[in-house]
Amino acid sequence: MPSIPLIDIIAFAWFLFVWIGYATFARKRAKTYHCLSSILCTLRVEWMNAVVHKENHIADAALVGNVERTVTFFASSTIFVLAGVLTVIASNDAFVRVLEEMPFTAEQSHGLVLMKLCGIAAIMVYAFFKFTWAVRQFGFVSILLGMAPSISRPTVELKEREAFSLNTAKVLDQAGHEYNYGLRAYYFALAYLSWFASPWLFILMSIIVIAILYRREYKSHVLRALLATKGYEPGPKNKGDF
Repeated sequence: MPSIPLIDIIAFAWFLFVWIGYATFARKRAKTYHCLSSILCTLRVEWMNAVVHKENHIADAALVGNVERTVTFFASSTIFVLAGVLTVIASNDAFVRVLEEMPFTAEQSHGLVLMKLCGIAAIMVYAFFKFTWAVRQFGFVSILLGMAPSISRPTVELKEREAFSLNTAKVLDQAGHEYNYGLRAYYFALAYLSWFASPWLFILMSIIVIAILYRREYKSHVLRALLATKGYEPGPKNKGDF
């Protein structure tokens, strides 16, 4: 077991804290504040409500298929990144020499570098599982769209249509969340890379990633545009808002 400097332990603990903490914060805040997660959930419900009042669902299935292909691309890319990391792990000595030649990098043992490489590999494995689970769930949505009740079936009661659209929107929303978790892992993986240079830079980059994620999810121009489609404003939800 390699000796790990205290500052590296603190930096890694901080990284885990901000990642898990932000994920928990975002999940709970979406229930009371308007954000990308909450407005997308609202729009997905409306989309599925519109689906059950259409004659056919070919266009809707194509839209879901486009998103599914995007997620599949990220899942495939993650495998290539993971393969690259495993290759570097196999040639750890050469990688350490490269780090030693780089300016402004902290001195670190071969064992510590190996542990850091295993950490980035673990992040990629996590992202892969998130992306592939998202792909499967988007596939479930495609199946649901294939058997969705349409306006050409007047025998289907309104209650049944509403239940179908709500539950299909839930599956679609869960797929979107898993996709988001995978993308978030990529953001934090970029912050993690700075650890190879310095634990202090690692701490700083973790904070920067959190700031970027927060701004995009709660303060971005695209959020304002999406909220405007429903007459909402960024900030706390009013009584009666979805």
